[in-house]
Amino acid sequence: EVQLVQSGGGSVQAGGSLRLSCTASGFPFDEGLLGWYRQAPGSDCEQVPSISSDGSTSYLDSVKGRFTISQDNAKNTVSLQMNSLKPEDTAIYYCALVVPGTLIRRTSPPTNCYGMASWADGTLVTISS
Repeated sequence: EVQLVQSGGGSVQAGGSLRLSCTASGFPFDEGLLGWYRQAPGSDCEQVPSISSDGSTSYLDSVKGRFTISQDNAKNTVSLQMNSLKPEDTAIYYCALVVPGTLIRRTSPPTNCYGMASWADGTLVTISS
């Protein structure tokens, strides 16, 4: 069974930094595609960054240059360093196992997150102006 447990996040003022971490188990960590999603109330779910087993990364345009995803295969962890945070980054952030083509229909958040196959409980990140 896939398990993802995340930590970190919180509230900061605009321009500040936060870090999210996620520990994964239940699948070959060095073969998985992991990512961070976010969803603000009433907004679409966004895949913020993802990282593949070979270290290749992909970022949402709005976070490029500010967010950095990294993984530690020895510790089965994936982290998201968020710098120069903006109020529009406010959302619940989810660590997830990404399986391209997956769409799990849900009536409660996270909703309509393309590629999200398994996910952690989510952490609220609040950026004040």
